[in-house]
Amino acid sequence: MKVKLIVAKAENNAIGKDNDMLWHLPKDFKFFKNQTLGHTLIMGRKTYESIGKPLPGRKTIIITRDKNYEQKGCEIANSLNEAINLVDDNETPFIAGGASIYKQALEMDLVDEMIITEIDNKFEADTFFPIYDATKWTEISREFHCSDEKNKFDFSFVVYSKFL
Repeated sequence: MKVKLIVAKAENNAIGKDNDMLWHLPKDFKFFKNQTLGHTLIMGRKTYESIGKPLPGRKTIIITRDKNYEQKGCEIANSLNEAINLVDDNETPFIAGGASIYKQALEMDLVDEMIITEIDNKFEADTFFPIYDATKWTEISREFHCSDEKNKFDFSFVVYSKFL
């Protein structure tokens, strides 16, 4: 099973503030949907609650320490390992946040590919994508997008693969 991580982050690694997104990039929403549709999303409870519902066409696994937590249309796990074990062998799981889940996945060396929307701006934030060892990753593709009337910032879709 190939585990992927998907995130949108700013130049200063900012990913959120007050459990909300820092930007509105419709092209990134469409990209996220195209990448994850038909696959499994693994995310922490706060990330899930910021979205507010299971995303259509995707299996959602929520990680929480709360043993009594329930969410209609989702599976619940109490650890990242438990969440990974809920994924069928023929499925592709996407680690979709938040910061502590990203950090755990990278520290546990679970991630084979990172799909990162790199936003060409810095933001004030309280949640950041973790620093990772860049020597373990190679950039395999980059697609640059200029800001426009609907997407306020320049950004790039970048795919990194782990060195084997």
